[in-house]
Amino acid sequence: MNNPQLAASLRELGWSPETLARRLIDHAALNGHCELRVHEKTPYKWIRGKRPRAPWPELIATLLAAELDRPLSPETLGWPAARGDDQPPLLPADSGLQLPWTAEGAARAMRAVTEADPMDRRSFLTVMGAAMSAPAHQWLLAEPVPYLTRSGKSRRVTLNAVDELDLMNASLRRLDDGGGGDRLLLMVRAHVRQVVQLIDHSSYTDTVGRRLHSNAGELLRLAGWLAFDGGQHAGAQRYWMAALRAAHTAGDRALAANTLGFMSCQAKDIKQPLEAVTLAESARAGYRGASPRVSAILALRAAEAYATSGSADRTRRAIDDAFSSLDSPTTTAPDWSYWLNPGHAHGQAGFCYLKLGDYSAARRHFRQALRLQDPNAAREGALRYTLLATTYVRQADPDLDQAFSLADQAVAILTDDVSSNRCVGHLNTLLRDLNPHNRRPAVRRLAEQVESLRSATLGRN
Repeated sequence: MNNPQLAASLRELGWSPETLARRLIDHAALNGHCELRVHEKTPYKWIRGKRPRAPWPELIATLLAAELDRPLSPETLGWPAARGDDQPPLLPADSGLQLPWTAEGAARAMRAVTEADPMDRRSFLTVMGAAMSAPAHQWLLAEPVPYLTRSGKSRRVTLNAVDELDLMNASLRRLDDGGGGDRLLLMVRAHVRQVVQLIDHSSYTDTVGRRLHSNAGELLRLAGWLAFDGGQHAGAQRYWMAALRAAHTAGDRALAANTLGFMSCQAKDIKQPLEAVTLAESARAGYRGASPRVSAILALRAAEAYATSGSADRTRRAIDDAFSSLDSPTTTAPDWSYWLNPGHAHGQAGFCYLKLGDYSAARRHFRQALRLQDPNAAREGALRYTLLATTYVRQADPDLDQAFSLADQAVAILTDDVSSNRCVGHLNTLLRDLNPHNRRPAVRRLAEQVESLRSATLGRN
């Protein structure tokens, strides 16, 4: 018995079974299944009618759905649920979060992502393709929430109390600057649960209610960043989808746009360049505020997205927009935007030029970023040393000695108490670039160091 549905999908994509196998391994790793492997000839057996073991049916369906840009499920591919299959279902990351853009919809979304077991990373699959940018379109079209006053005999939340909550948020953000990790994510989750409890069970004025929702939205944005930095992509998407609804309920356009910017950053990292551009430009279209720093943040997100998609002119224009905004007179800016300074802007510009293959320009920006770097931003230092090393490997005449020296500095930072799956991922990319030189002892030594870092990062997380 053959599987014509799977065969037809592969024909439509122009994929061979071997291509499907290679893409599936990457897709499985993206969704937390780093240990899963499939032989490149195995999909031939699936086409001939053999049923894949769990969780391959869900992974195949979500991968093909994203590539074909239409809904697909294991059932539509000819694989109904098997009897006796005790594997927990793998659901798309937006499952349970397709809710009204109202105060009640925001409350339900916040509860959905904070009440679940934080260690259950494999219950959800990373949303890809057009589904990634759907929340951005919905936000742009959603009607404002008219009022958030809550009355009753329950405890009343004052403006002073919200000020204290904001200070706690600021402390958590600055803890992340040093290294992040799952322990900090657990702290952020605990704090956001307390804020959601206040929203659900306290009384407050409309002003206080909006600030509470902004507070919860920023915590969820931070939780999403921590999950993303730790390689938990589906979890990051769930936090950000809830954050977007909380920010919308608060009427906080800057926070909502910033959240979309982070979603764009993830999209470029997981090889969804078109969605990265859509999310970044939706953020810019939805924020017409007065803060030059927020405008610069959003312009840099757009620059990274355009660089990933290969649009050099648009990348340069967005970078110019960002630095022009940073040069504007200082006005009031949200506290969460503190991190964007000239040093960080140069780091992001360097990434863009690296993607475009302009290694000389990338090096100028990375070195300026390192000169201006905040001493507490260890993780960003590790990332910049790694990307700077990459420019020397990818240039026409590789300078391997420079690359090894810079990579050593990145490894030294990450060997301390900095936990970043993302940084280790960039080191792995550097190793792939060094593959033609893998007989050199320095390459083998770096490979051993990166493997040690990867194991340590998994251990911390």
